[in-house]
Amino acid sequence: MELSSKTEGQVHIVTVLSTRIDAAVAIEFKDAMRAETDNGPDLVVLDLSSVAFIDSSGLGAIVAAMKHLAPQRKLALAGLTPPVDKVFRLTRMDSVFSLFPTLDDARSALAA
Repeated sequence: MELSSKTEGQVHIVTVLSTRIDAAVAIEFKDAMRAETDNGPDLVVLDLSSVAFIDSSGLGAIVAAMKHLAPQRKLALAGLTPPVDKVFRLTRMDSVFSLFPTLDDARSALAA
């Protein structure tokens, strides 16, 4: 599981460079997210614009990443492709996470 990250002001942006977050990579994703977010700003945006598929294990791994940050830090999600967005809405995870159509939308909303 390949991730890249950068800090822009008070926001830490983690970009998933894989097209899938599924059972085959869920544990690796969790570990990579922990490594990328152990330190840094209180606000983390996970850019999922390259992810075309997510299953329940992948969803659980993202929830685990959020719990790893809590309670003092927040995880927002940006760039959900239609299939990934559908999974978040069907599982009602859109009520747990702040979802933004694009990374730029997340930057704008969270900088305000």
